[in-house]
Amino acid sequence: MTFAERLKTYRTQSGISQEKLAEKIGVSRQAITKWETDRGMPDIENLTAIARLFGVTLDRLVTGEKTVQNSNDFIYESRTEYDISGKKRYDIKIGSAKQIGISAHDGEKLTVRLASDLIYDLQRDLKIRIDDIRGRLDVNLLLSGDMTKTRCKEDLSVFIGIPRKYVSDIELAANCGELKIGSLECENLEFDGKADAVIIDGFSGELELNCNTDLSIDCRSFKGAVGINQINSVSKIILPEVIEFSAVKKGIGNAVFFERNGSTCEPFDKEDAQNIIELNGMKSELYIIKG
Repeated sequence: MTFAERLKTYRTQSGISQEKLAEKIGVSRQAITKWETDRGMPDIENLTAIARLFGVTLDRLVTGEKTVQNSNDFIYESRTEYDISGKKRYDIKIGSAKQIGISAHDGEKLTVRLASDLIYDLQRDLKIRIDDIRGRLDVNLLLSGDMTKTRCKEDLSVFIGIPRKYVSDIELAANCGELKIGSLECENLEFDGKADAVIIDGFSGELELNCNTDLSIDCRSFKGAVGINQINSVSKIILPEVIEFSAVKKGIGNAVFFERNGSTCEPFDKEDAQNIIELNGMKSELYIIKG
């Protein structure tokens, strides 16, 4: 993907027009059109302003550098593929992993890549079982031999690729250090389990995070709704300036706070925004952060 394509993707995923983007960084709409049609590049000052708006690094904006380690960077890898011929509901149970990445691709196959720098016999100690039951696909990570959940949590990375045209609903259960939801459009993605950090980068649809631990959510771009369902937890979600949203609080004894530039402030959500961030559950706090 070129810089022009990345710029247009970030802008459209954030739901803003060329005019709005131009206004926010102080240039003309014609300049945005020029950059998005690959007829020029912004100077460093404008690149920095764009990266800040979309909540990404300069390297990521200019070169597309990934923040989640790619499976090619690991010493050991095991890959499972499964042909899909139509839309499916996905029920994915990973168990424990250091990091999990889930995204869509343009192929015809479900892909599950297991990767590690320390678990050398992945094919022997870890198996992917796939059961195709009518309109549902069950995907389970099974442990064998001496493999333990603790070792998986410390040393295993799992990358799941779903054919873009065959995505509907997804249920994902796991206990992981980091969960990254990449470029993915679906009706509903529901995560059940534990995660120390969640990265949302290019998701479109309804996302439900059912997690009774403190969450750190880096929401770089999304369209739709992010629901955070917790009990006795304190979590934060960090958003780029460019994302407009409506904050909703439900449940019992919950509280939502707003923070900008390191200090609490008055609410900056918009009641009529199409994107929604919702806190549900009991006795939990959510800090929504910009800047």
